Amino acid sequence: MTEMLDLDPAARTMADVIAGIRDDQLTARTPCRDATLGDLLDHVCGLCVAFTAAATKELGETTARPPAPSAANLGDDWRTRIPAQVAALAQAWHDPAAWTGTTQAGGVELPGRIAGLIALDELVIHGWDLAAAAGLPYPCDDASVAACTAFAATVTPEQRAEGGLFGPVVTVPADAHALDRLVGMTGRNPSWTPPRDAG
Repeated sequence: MTEMLDLDPAARTMADVIAGIRDDQLTARTPCRDATLGDLLDHVCGLCVAFTAAATKELGETTARPPAPSAANLGDDWRTRIPAQVAALAQAWHDPAAWTGTTQAGGVELPGRIAGLIALDELVIHGWDLAAAAGLPYPCDDASVAACTAFAATVTPEQRAEGGLFGPVVTVPADAHALDRLVGMTGRNPSWTPPRDAG
């Protein structure tokens, strides 16, 4: 039996973060190198489309490697469109069939159960990225943090050096909060704050 994960809590948290982002913050820097907050929102849009298609096994252009994200793609409806896409992503992974067989995301063929876990990780980590860039709280649920931490622990130093999903681990104090430990495991500094001249 394939273990299913509930993406709803992470999706709701990301939607709440998006609702708190101001228009004048779209050019702010983020923890993601060379990406503004607007660029990262466009990336969230793209990953939602891709991983929703991965869940339904509707493979094709949307599950191939997407173009580089850009705030120029956001359009005027991003405040309503992206949260709806985030919710649709979580809903797609309610189907047990999404977690079985093989699918594709980002041009990579992988088991459905791994794709679902990566989809959750994308919601959790990029939710944190958005919140950090916008100076917003990020109350991620414990179950999502635990699942993503277990996933991050499987990524080898060699894979990190190749510039894949995560960068080199950032060491955090042993008594750090679980979310901070996860953020460090993805190659981010949990203490990151926007530059003073941003947003």
